[in-house]
Amino acid sequence: MLRQAAAFVLETVFNLFILAALVRFWMQALRAPPRNPLAQFTLALTNFAVLPLRRLIGSWRGLDLASLVVAWVAEAALLVLLAIVMGAPPAGGAAMSVLLFLAVVKLARLTVYIVMGAVLVQALLTWVNPFHPVAPFFEALARPFVKPFQRAIPPIGGVDVTPVVVLIACQLVLMLPIAFLEAQCLAALGRLAP
Repeated sequence: MLRQAAAFVLETVFNLFILAALVRFWMQALRAPPRNPLAQFTLALTNFAVLPLRRLIGSWRGLDLASLVVAWVAEAALLVLLAIVMGAPPAGGAAMSVLLFLAVVKLARLTVYIVMGAVLVQALLTWVNPFHPVAPFFEALARPFVKPFQRAIPPIGGVDVTPVVVLIACQLVLMLPIAFLEAQCLAALGRLAP
């Protein structure tokens, strides 16, 4: 019981930070405006880790690699800490390499969740309050994923149904490649366990 509670606390704290670092990466990659409370919170929460790392890891083609590395290292640290808390510390280089790859898969899963959240919030804001201060932020995060579908699917009765199509596509990505990769990593860790 105590192990599950400790794992819950670790996952909650780490996942908030990992989410913020990953959102920071996508904010810069997709040119989301930083002048809103949500973006400012994300920057403030991750500055302590990202800014020093930027001295070592520069940008590449406009991508904030320092934010991505911070998210990946935090995800890998979370996986190692969870293994230790649950009584199965990773032993050997093979287990660590699987955990490092699993951290990449978990970041891909979290990225899909970010896309789903951005598309959903952006769709709701266009109906409720398109001039809300965070609307440009979510529009910038959702636009690259919604636009290709908007070109192919016209509005039906004046209603843009492409957010629903994007959410279905995201769910399929979660169900097929990401779930498959997670299962393969967990199976490999099971084979490597002492």
